[in-house]
Order: sequence, then structure tokens, then C-alpha cells
Amino acid sequence: MIDAVLDRSGAAFSVSATTRSPRAGEVDGEDYWFVDHEAFTELVASGGMLEWAEYGGYRYGTPLAPVVETLAVGTHVVLDIENDGAHQVKEAYPSAVLVFLMPPSRTELEHRLRSRGDTTDHDIERRLAVADEQILDARESYDHLVVNDNLEGAISQVVSILEGPATPDGPLRAFPDPEDAATTRSSTE
Repeated sequence: MIDAVLDRSGAAFSVSATTRSPRAGEVDGEDYWFVDHEAFTELVASGGMLEWAEYGGYRYGTPLAPVVETLAVGTHVVLDIENDGAHQVKEAYPSAVLVFLMPPSRTELEHRLRSRGDTTDHDIERRLAVADEQILDARESYDHLVVNDNLEGAISQVVSILEGPATPDGPLRAFPDPEDAATTRSSTE
């Protein structure tokens, strides 16, 4: 989905940083920036993260500098982040456009998770509960909800959302502020 949106829109993808180890086949700087806990903490403390959260004992975040550099040349930036991060981005950058991709139904989401074959029943139930919460939140706080019931249609919808200008409404700042760096953001997903 994201690759097709990027190809059709000319937008850039923001590579997230994480403290987890690479999985088989993942490439540093392409799939994620793989950093240790100390480097991640320093990025947060120095204001180098646009948003960040903790999930499953690991930290994930969006480095600020590449986003600022890409927006400065008028190119949209697509972030693949969860709701907590999206709220942080919206607070730091009020004109950011939040797009939530949602499954056509809870039943279909469960089917998709089971068909992957790599998720336990317990994890599926946990992820469904998290999805329920995220969808409720998205209905109230996202600018666009795109139902992924037809891949081509969902791609076209997201591309049309990206047709507006990619100009910041003011300087981007890191979130949380460096003095709040000790605060841990966590996700239940």
C-alpha cells in the first residue's frame, strides 16, 4: 500500500528509528534506522525526534531532520506510525494531515491477521482489542479515514489526499520538548 502511494504521489517515506534488532532481510536505513537505547535517548533529549513511542519493550520514532528537509523542498512525507505518534505529530505540526487506514470490518482484520500465519491466538485477540481502541480514536482525531476494502481504491483515495501542497505552517519542533524527554510514551499495541 505505502509503496504504491509513494510511487503514484511522489511523496517520500519517513524511515523510523527503533531500538529493536533487525529482523531477517531488514536493511538499516531502509526499513528502519536501528539504534541502541542510548542513541535513541539522545535523539529524544536533543529534540531529534518528531514523535516516538514504546511498543513491546522497544522504542520507535520519527527522526525530525529528514522530515524537515523533505518538507522544505515541497515534498509530502508519509509516516507509518500508530495513534500516539500521530497525536504528537499533529501537536508539533498542526497542519499535518492524518490519514487512518482501517479494515473493512473487525472480522476481516481478524482474517488478515490469521492468514499471515505468524501471529498467536493471544496476540490476535490483543491486536484486535488495540485496533478497536485505535479506530475509535481515529474517528475523533484523524482528518481522513480510508477503508482498505479494495486495495486499488484505498491507494487512489490516499493519493488524492496528497494532492495538496506540502508546506509547513511553521517550524517543526520535536515532541516531546527536550525537557520532557524523560517521559516515556507507550502503546498497548
